[in-house]
Amino acid sequence: MGNLAAAAVLTVAFFLSLSFAAGKSDNNFTGDSNMGRRSAVKGLCPDLIERYNYPCSDHKVQTKDGYVLGLHRVSSIAGELRGERGPPVLLLHGLFMAGDAWFLGSMNQSLGYFLADHGFDVWVGSVRGTRWSHGHVSLSEKDKEFWDWSWEELALYDVAAMLQYVNSISNTAVFVVGHSQGTIMSLAAFTEPDIVKMVAGAALLCPITYLEHVSSPLVLRLVSMHLDQVILALGIHQLNFKSDILAEIVDSACDGHVDCNDLITSITGPNCCLNISQVDFFLEYEPHPTSSKNFNHLFQMIRKGTFARYDYGRVKNFRRYGHFKPPSFDLGRIPKSLPLWMGYGPKDALADMTDFQHTLRELKSQPELLYLENYGHIDFLMSVTANRDVYDNMIEFFRSLLGKSSS
Repeated sequence: MGNLAAAAVLTVAFFLSLSFAAGKSDNNFTGDSNMGRRSAVKGLCPDLIERYNYPCSDHKVQTKDGYVLGLHRVSSIAGELRGERGPPVLLLHGLFMAGDAWFLGSMNQSLGYFLADHGFDVWVGSVRGTRWSHGHVSLSEKDKEFWDWSWEELALYDVAAMLQYVNSISNTAVFVVGHSQGTIMSLAAFTEPDIVKMVAGAALLCPITYLEHVSSPLVLRLVSMHLDQVILALGIHQLNFKSDILAEIVDSACDGHVDCNDLITSITGPNCCLNISQVDFFLEYEPHPTSSKNFNHLFQMIRKGTFARYDYGRVKNFRRYGHFKPPSFDLGRIPKSLPLWMGYGPKDALADMTDFQHTLRELKSQPELLYLENYGHIDFLMSVTANRDVYDNMIEFFRSLLGKSSS
């Protein structure tokens, strides 16, 4: 009873602190704040990519539901001088990240630079709501309707729009690389014939479709508190962990319950190979905002053990889907002919090994697998040795497909 009472008190405290904070947010229903934002952000190209003199250009793409997304095209200096473009590859980032996630290390340690150096035509996507995207054709970020989406829309609209744009420019099928939520989006999108036909192959880092066995201490703490549902009930539609509201939430969840001295480890599990100074630079750019509905959808997956569309409740589900339960994304619909490569490790507290095996059982194909015993969730993105541990293997996979994709 003591633990239950403590949980109840903490939940009430959350509710009150959120209510107080929401009252100070000018009724914009987002929970947004400028706290912690970098003071002189010019753009992804000038801020990050061009610091090493890589050619970079900004592009915009509009989704079917009116969101305007940022795409950045990156190549090597040598490729620009030759006037050549290699095979296109689209990079899809994880939750609370954006396109900058692929460029936060040195040239040798960041996949975006690494792919460009190896002759690929690199396209960097940033999904709706992130700071490198460009809003909506009619909605403001202060409108609650702007945040009415989850990873389902990211998969079916954002990924589709990005692939269509890159495909139209390059006139060839596109390689896809996803990390974490980027793999959720990718695998859901690949179940749609109109989307997957534009894909030549995919490399998935820390692949996720099921989240039933997540072991992250902080995530499980927040799930048990039903924090996602509390936030939605309060009318807060944007989650920005650089805002006062969300910073208070993390502090309260950690206090006396989870050791958050190393916040990344408390969320992702241990990582073997991160440079601490690199993590500090990472936190200058991350995290990016996402929607409360997206947060709720991910927590639904943890509670229900499903890989399905958003659950609105029995009555709304029936109105929307014609069924009381939301339809599942059927991994068996991903064509057996689609080449897949997957990198994973046992230290990952988000992309759990049991859930990963569940994913593999449902796929028709047998992906090429890279198992790294010491790697955790962020290592696949930011390890100081990822170039030789991960990226070389991935590029070998892509190059093995070049003859097939061109034909």
